[in-house]
Amino acid sequence: MPDLIGLLLRLADAGFRFVLVGGYAAMTHGSSLMTQDIDVCADFDAANLLRLNDALARLHAVHRMTPQRLPLELNAQVCQGLKNLYLSTDCGQLDILSEVTGVGAFGDVLARSIQIELRGRVISVLNLDALIIAKQAMGRPRDKEAVLQLQAIRELRDRR
Repeated sequence: MPDLIGLLLRLADAGFRFVLVGGYAAMTHGSSLMTQDIDVCADFDAANLLRLNDALARLHAVHRMTPQRLPLELNAQVCQGLKNLYLSTDCGQLDILSEVTGVGAFGDVLARSIQIELRGRVISVLNLDALIIAKQAMGRPRDKEAVLQLQAIRELRDRR
């Protein structure tokens, strides 16, 4: 069974710089849609990716988009040129993106994030307006449903 919260906590404890985006971010804003993975936008500099490598070292992380399901083994040279990572771990699936469609690269995403507390850790989460923009830009059926929910949540918050 996935332990997505445990996965987020490991990333935070390792000092990995990321912003929670995607379905799990929508859930933090109040969406009832379920997700089976964690999507984050991260700083893809080598030092940050090496912190990711350390965070996932005991979780048997593998590249899930490769037929061979190669293990995650990052070093400074491998980190150069990476744009995205799609991983399976013992805690669940983790998608690490260098940019978010409709919002921009990590710096833009970080600038449009809020901070939440999760079991004593501070986690950055894409803010509601930016998340709606990202979901609209993706345009998949599940994203369209998320947009409807997120817009309703925003309307309720605006009324308060």
